[in-house]
Amino acid sequence: MAGLEVPTWDPQAAILIGAVLFEAFLLYVGYGGLEKLIGPRLMEALVGGENSA
Repeated sequence: MAGLEVPTWDPQAAILIGAVLFEAFLLYVGYGGLEKLIGPRLMEALVGGENSA
């Protein structure tokens, strides 16, 4: 039957997919950390505190 074949994995494609997922994870963690460190101070400077936003 046509269309039911199992595709073969290209090692370069698998490495590229892994690299993109790893980069996305690093950016997610990095921006989350920056938001926790800088977020409260930035909100304080911009709007005078988190409660008045």
